[in-house]
Amino acid sequence: MALFPPIQPMLAEARAGLPHATALPGGLVFEQKPDGYRAILFAGRDGVCLQSRNGSQLAEAFPEIAAAGRALPSPLVLDGELVVAKDGRLDFGELQARARRRGPGARKAAKSRPAHLIVFDVLETADGPLLDEPYSARRLVLDEMFADGILAAPFVLCPATTDRAIAEDWLDPAWGAAGIEGCVVKGLGQRYTPGRRGWLKVRARASAEAVVAAVTGPVSAPSTLLLGRWDADGRLRFIARTTSLSPAARRELGALLYPGDEDHPWQGRRFSAGWQSREPIDHRPVAPDVVVEFAGDTAVDAGRYRHPVRYLRVRDDISSDQLPPPGG
Repeated sequence: MALFPPIQPMLAEARAGLPHATALPGGLVFEQKPDGYRAILFAGRDGVCLQSRNGSQLAEAFPEIAAAGRALPSPLVLDGELVVAKDGRLDFGELQARARRRGPGARKAAKSRPAHLIVFDVLETADGPLLDEPYSARRLVLDEMFADGILAAPFVLCPATTDRAIAEDWLDPAWGAAGIEGCVVKGLGQRYTPGRRGWLKVRARASAEAVVAAVTGPVSAPSTLLLGRWDADGRLRFIARTTSLSPAARRELGALLYPGDEDHPWQGRRFSAGWQSREPIDHRPVAPDVVVEFAGDTAVDAGRYRHPVRYLRVRDDISSDQLPPPGG
């Protein structure tokens, strides 16, 4: 095969909304964005490699995907998203747990919590690489392989449409509850360019409320907010951190917030700066009295937002004890 691991996957640039029809070459096609791990499967005569976005090998953690790759009748390089489903939705936490297992533990997990590879691109077949072919041609090859039964479970064809109304529906937060984060927008005439952010991604977003429990920067003019909710046991749980506040929001919130006392539940607590980051946040607890509304995407793990959220406004009509518990 001409392609061999590792290769950099083609990436997407985040956008707030669906782009204009002429934003990408050849017209637009929209694909669902599942909540999973990006993975490229190399299945050839010399074996199978399941490569993560950063180039690491995932085949030992997902032996059922590797076995399906070895069973393919001819060489293929597929690009897609690894997912694990639980209780009728894609479950990122279960996927993370699967990714940490090796050996007998991975084989046992493959039976109890099987993974699937949602495939959205084909980069090479037995006839050679397809990187220089337009998306429309690559997608036709992919569609035919599923239609002919060459690709079947645990491989799943990623839903795609040229209908903007359907794509708008995929941005409904109700899809987020099922594990669909939004959609990726591609050009029908686009080549596959490894490492380039040539696609666009739009996340489904919904608003929610939380109490301001800590800040970064001075309390009188905070830079970001650390948000929390009280759980059923009366503990103040960290659920999200906002993006940087505007000057107007810093002034507004600075006039409402007060430093937390020594009994604040987050005194001495450490929070990481981001998902999969160990860098601590230099935060200052504040009295957990001010409730705010924020906009966040649908990537939420056990009530905690995986990505930074956007502050919208103060909700002085809601008290902190009226908020639902994390995940509620």
